[in-house]
Amino acid sequence: MIHPTLTDELKKLAASAKILHRGRHFRVSDADGDVWLIMNTLRGDQALVRDLFALSKKNKFLVYSSDEPNYSTFTMPALVVRGPLRIAISTSGVSPGLASRLRQDLEPLFDERFEVFLEWLDAYRAHLQKTEPNAAKRHEILSELVSKVRLQARIEFPKVERREPSDQKGI
Repeated sequence: MIHPTLTDELKKLAASAKILHRGRHFRVSDADGDVWLIMNTLRGDQALVRDLFALSKKNKFLVYSSDEPNYSTFTMPALVVRGPLRIAISTSGVSPGLASRLRQDLEPLFDERFEVFLEWLDAYRAHLQKTEPNAAKRHEILSELVSKVRLQARIEFPKVERREPSDQKGI
């Protein structure tokens, strides 16, 4: 971890030797060797963002800049997790806050009952693989079963007037 300061959580990881901390700013020479990922969380340093992106292309490593998605080689979606279920939500950097908001709204829908259903479905699928030799029949049975799962939703938007974004106050 290369950064002048650490959060309390990262300090604990450094103290337990789970991460190595260099208390300074990033240097180009830091990308020499076996670097495979750099996450830039310094906001507002456009030169660093552009330099890291160019360096990542040259040295073939991944880079993520939280506030500059156009200078990232991958995105970090908001993630809904329930047992083996993973739903990734991304606005491609347009509004990470909206992605987070959507995640918060989706999480309660996929409650413990959904996790139990997934566990049952996994066991039932394994049972079918052992007892039903016909792959097409197994597929038909499982497709019929999951076709009964339905997600129903409604989206509510704030009331906004059609005008320039700079004129949108208090939204």
